[in-house]
Amino acid sequence: MKKIKVGVFGSGGRMGKEILGLLEKHDRLEAFLGVDRQGRPSGFQKTVTDLEAPEAKEVDVWIDFSTISAFDEILHFVRTTKKPLVSGTTGLSDAQKSELRKTANESPVLWASNMSLGVAVLNQALKLFAQLEGFDFQIEEIHHNRKKDNPSGTALTLQETLVQAVGKKVPAPFGIRGGGVYGVHKVWAFSDEEQLMFEHQALNRSVFARGALRAAEWLSSRGPGYYGMQDVLLKEKP
Repeated sequence: MKKIKVGVFGSGGRMGKEILGLLEKHDRLEAFLGVDRQGRPSGFQKTVTDLEAPEAKEVDVWIDFSTISAFDEILHFVRTTKKPLVSGTTGLSDAQKSELRKTANESPVLWASNMSLGVAVLNQALKLFAQLEGFDFQIEEIHHNRKKDNPSGTALTLQETLVQAVGKKVPAPFGIRGGGVYGVHKVWAFSDEEQLMFEHQALNRSVFARGALRAAEWLSSRGPGYYGMQDVLLKEKP
């Protein structure tokens, strides 16, 4: 069976290395091209510093864990080549989010603030909170001390789902930064008589890389459209 050629934006970073480690053992995906601005060796079949390299056009599906500053160029390239894009870059501006959806009219795009399948399940589970009356709600999240965005993109995604479910405004997510925590997200529901809490803990960084590869394999056979991890979770047919 011919393998799917994967290209990774930000291949020299921590997530790029996690993805490479899993690609080396994958039976359907191959570590074809790494894009690293600094030209650091990445372990991919070839590493390039920009998207002008001819090998970039051979990629079957892209995975993006790069930076906000590179995001606009990535979107332009994907829109031009009409190749699938899986992106986990967070902290996007409203303008960039709008451009992402426009790109999905030309190419298959899957964006998620968190690539973990467990978080996708948690996000779906929050819809059950619509059945609660007379409750107060609060999202709490903890990440390592190097994470710049606070609240995290994951917390904001959960907040959006929660607000839609309960039909009222709820307090902003409470973010804690410290140590080397990969990610903890808790969603609390309190009443005068009981309390309920849904929690997800990421135990390593590989959980995000594994989810990204599952998303990339799934997206490689889809047509243009804007997708999320919930689509991968539900295993919708093309």
